[in-house]
Amino acid sequence: MDASPEPVRSDIRAPVVAAFVALAAGAVAMGASPIFVRLADVDPFTSAFWRVALSIPMLFLWSALEARGARGAPREPAPRGALKAVFVAGALFAGDLFFWHLAIVNTTVANATFLATTAPVWVIIGSGLVIGEVVGRSTVVGLALCLVGAGALIGSSYSLAPDRLAGDLYGLVTSIFFGGYFLAVRLARRHLPPARIMAWSSVVTSALLFVAAIALGDGLLPRSWGGLGALVALAFVSHVGGQGLLAYALGHLPAAFSSLVIFLEALAAAFLGWLVLGEALGPWQYAGGLAILFGIYVARPRRGGGPAQPPGS
Repeated sequence: MDASPEPVRSDIRAPVVAAFVALAAGAVAMGASPIFVRLADVDPFTSAFWRVALSIPMLFLWSALEARGARGAPREPAPRGALKAVFVAGALFAGDLFFWHLAIVNTTVANATFLATTAPVWVIIGSGLVIGEVVGRSTVVGLALCLVGAGALIGSSYSLAPDRLAGDLYGLVTSIFFGGYFLAVRLARRHLPPARIMAWSSVVTSALLFVAAIALGDGLLPRSWGGLGALVALAFVSHVGGQGLLAYALGHLPAAFSSLVIFLEALAAAFLGWLVLGEALGPWQYAGGLAILFGIYVARPRRGGGPAQPPGS
């Protein structure tokens, strides 16, 4: 029997390319979140809560449409491990946002941003130890280039000071939570479609962030229509769009490579800061951006290495 591998390779390649496009678009959407947080007239903990809570109706609508589209396909019950991964993803993302906002309050934005971009280090370690995905040398080299690029992107804004050590520690803890979030979503995507993961994990995230907002915030409601608009944009653009596209991509791309979206997010944030807020970019920022793009190119998945597609991917 003659079986040529070429058609199969073509079928696999198409969703991988689409997943990479989704990853890049998701990075831009998540990179816009600091703009919306700055425009919202609530405290950071409250904006983190509304970012997720306002997205839940749209996520469940997406999940219903997703299920309707897969109505003709056989649907097996999700393994208990996949459902547990969804719950863990929601809890880890709540921790990520909580400590991220603590870092912003207690250290410089540059310090918090750079330390948060170390998340792919934890994803690479966890890929082999936790989810059984082999990480190639090219991914490690790409990560090193991205870290150098992130350092250059932040440039001289990064600084060490004894009174900011607690905030720096919060930034490092943020990276651990976000790295764990990547691994949990990647595990869930082996059995579940993206909207279902996003909807239920967001319920967990919003419940935990509601407690944080009540305990540490200074009021749940925005003070103006502009503030409300910023919160709605934060929910729809950065959470539904950014995190949703990331969840889709994690069904087709390895977790280690997908985690490099953090660097694209930093790059998008720098560009949007220049475009919207007039924050200047210098030679170091341009060099850092090029290093990040080159690092992602070096780390790109090679042909034949894509994961199997989960249901409703």
